[in-house]
Amino acid sequence: MSDKSEQQRLSVFKTYKLYVGGKFPRSESGRVYEVTDSKGKWLANAPLSSRKDARDAVVAARKAFGAWSGATAYNRGQVLYRVAEMLEGRKSQFVHEVADAEGLSKSKANELVEATIDRWVWYAGWTDKIAQVVGGGNPVAGPYFNLSSPEPTGVVTVVAPQESSFLGLVSVIAPVIATGNTAVVIASERLPLPALSLGEVLATSDLPGGVVNVLSGRTAEIAAPLASHQDVNAIDLAGADDVLAKELEIAAAENLKRVLRPQPVDDWRATPGIERMTAFLETKTVWHPTGSLGASGSSY
Repeated sequence: MSDKSEQQRLSVFKTYKLYVGGKFPRSESGRVYEVTDSKGKWLANAPLSSRKDARDAVVAARKAFGAWSGATAYNRGQVLYRVAEMLEGRKSQFVHEVADAEGLSKSKANELVEATIDRWVWYAGWTDKIAQVVGGGNPVAGPYFNLSSPEPTGVVTVVAPQESSFLGLVSVIAPVIATGNTAVVIASERLPLPALSLGEVLATSDLPGGVVNVLSGRTAEIAAPLASHQDVNAIDLAGADDVLAKELEIAAAENLKRVLRPQPVDDWRATPGIERMTAFLETKTVWHPTGSLGASGSSY
């Protein structure tokens, strides 16, 4: 007779959920879809988000926008750095998920995950510097101070890259929130698991709930209502194909959203530059009379 104590233990499979408003709801519809690895092996069931989930995410992002955009740039940098710290502590989990998702060896996946953590740190360092690069004093013909300063656009929908499940994902999320925007992120349809796990990291960092909201499911199904949503201010089409991008651009024109069109990226590990930060910034210009000092008429 076999000893029951020698029977093989059954693993506890992870339940992946959405990340909306700092919480982890299942899809409002109750639907899921199978996620498989590069060889077709089942990995998990991911939530299949509905239009209602998308609307809930926008409400959460709008609610969080005031406090996040009003925080000091230095504080936002501290928060982003804390996210990098939390990612470092869970590196092995993400190496496993990225390797399965993208069909990579553990060593290659480890390189990508380390590059992703470094990317968070890179954007954390930019939070209190971007204003000096794109803002400043303007020379004018008159006794005035003329100052321009960048301000966040608002709620940004981000269509995450389809093939870069983690590094590409972070490369489009981090610049949006670094500058004070809030985000509704549509994860890669085929490779959503690293994005859903990222939500767990964000929840245990100092990032306020609602600043980043992560949805999984059919990209076109979720993106369509977000592109036409009147309370979404901008959309990044990084992960949309040409046909879908055109449809979303037309829908976005309804309330004059800012649109960042898909741009080919040969290697997500390359230094990204500041274009994704400036894409979702508005410029506020203030005029103020300088006044005069003394009888000589000199001004300051």
